Formats: sequence, structure tokens, C-alpha cells
Amino acid sequence: MKKATVYFTRKCAPESVVMLYEKLGSPLQGRIAVKLHSGEKGNQNFLGPSFFRPIIERTGGRVTECNTAYEGERNSTEKHLRVLREHGWSEAFPVDLMDAEGPDAVLEIPDGRTIRKNYVGKHLLNYDSMLVLSHFKGHPMGGYGGALKQLSIGVASSYGKAYIHGAGKPEEIWTADHDSFLSAMADAAASVVRHFAGNIVYINAMMNMSVDCDCCAVAEDPCMKDIGILASMDPVAIDRACLDLVQASTDPGRDHLMERILSRNGFHTVDCAEALGIGTQDYELVSVD
Repeated sequence: MKKATVYFTRKCAPESVVMLYEKLGSPLQGRIAVKLHSGEKGNQNFLGPSFFRPIIERTGGRVTECNTAYEGERNSTEKHLRVLREHGWSEAFPVDLMDAEGPDAVLEIPDGRTIRKNYVGKHLLNYDSMLVLSHFKGHPMGGYGGALKQLSIGVASSYGKAYIHGAGKPEEIWTADHDSFLSAMADAAASVVRHFAGNIVYINAMMNMSVDCDCCAVAEDPCMKDIGILASMDPVAIDRACLDLVQASTDPGRDHLMERILSRNGFHTVDCAEALGIGTQDYELVSVD
């Protein structure tokens, strides 16, 4: 696999997201799903509608989400729709809760290392391409959250999330072997990448970087200063570039975030995704100002 290109700017502004998207030179076509994180109620770190408005309007895509598999304010369609309104998403854009109604769609993963099926919101099948808008930060279980998490846990239905977390056994959602869970995330991500056959653009915003995810109602405040925004056609390369930027940082909060990533073996997901052939960790970081 040839070296991937990852574009990078230190300017953390809504206009920078559009600029990097256009720099890729691969405008998405047809019906575009804009996959982002709606933010758990109470979370103070998620990136909201005002930040992503320019890129959503530029692409004409539809904001998409799926219900969660844990207790909270987004684990049912009724509650999640309410949060989407409260956080301003459905006030600003057309929104599609992809697993609002069953049955789930099933994406096969014949070469999956841990799981061979991925259960996703059935509305995913209504789209021709996907714009993955990821808020890069830490994560209590995955170590970090970026493009690969958005593709896997993010696109999975409520049942699918439990299936991935349990490494194929939903009843073991919180007790499965940890590395198997990380591997299952890579498997699920691969199924979505292949479903769209390359018609996906990835944007990672390295802002508000807490050790906790936007899925946490009670999350730590950010521990590092904002680093920048990245864009790529390769989900493995963009996540690896973000991890490398954190590692190379001299920010006082760097060690705290790296402890979260390393203690959860976060790099394992990237390694598994690369082994599945959906991207490469060999990349060129191209700065754009």
C-alpha cells in the first residue's frame, strides 16, 4: 500500500475544515451521510453545530447518528432525538438517527479477526458516501477516539455497539477481553470502509482534548491545548497522525492523555485496521496554512 497523505492545519476554525476538505480534491457525491458525535447530555467537550455548520452546508450532507448501548440520555430513539434537539443539531440540519427503527442492516466481514458481522443502523444503506467528522480525544475504553471509532462504534446500531464491545458476545459488553474489543472495532470499521468503496472523507479535529470521550456525561476538562485539524482519505493514517502529534507534543498535559491511550492499548486498533488492509500507518503529513 502506498504512503497516505494527511493534510494538517493548526488553525482550529470551522473554515479550516472546509479548506482541508477541498484540499483533498475528492468531493463526495450522491447522498452523503455526515457521521459525527451528537454529544452525551452533560458533556462539555463535544464539538457542536456551529463548528461543523460550514462543512455540512458545503457538502449538503445529512447529519447521522445511532443510539448508544449504555445507560444515559441517548440509548433510546426518543431520548436521543431530544438530545439532538437540545444540542442544536436537528434545529440546524436535517438529522437521521440511522437505527431509529429496526431491523438492523448487517455488513459481512469475511476476514474479520474477531467478529464476522457488523450490525449497523439500516438507514446507512440509503447513502452513497460518508463524511466522517471526528473529535479526536481520549476514551475510557478505547484509549482514544478518532476516525476508526466513528466508523465502528459510531455507525453501529445500539445492538451493534454491544456486539462490538463484547467482541461478538453482546452479553459481555463490559467484560470481554480488552484487545478483542479493540480488534472488533477494527473489523467493524473495515466493513463500513468497504461498504462505501472508498467514498469516504475523514476529518479529525484535535481540539478540547480530554482523556474522556464525548459519550461521557461527566468528563474531565481538556488536558492539552488544541493541536489542529487533519483531513485524509485514509482512516488509519489520520488516526496514526493524531496519535503521533500527541506523542510529539511538549504540552504539559501530554503525559496524562498518553497514559490514557497507552494504558488501554489504543494503538492496537490502528494496527488491526492496517492488517485488514483499509489503510496504512505510513503517511506524509502535509501542513497547510
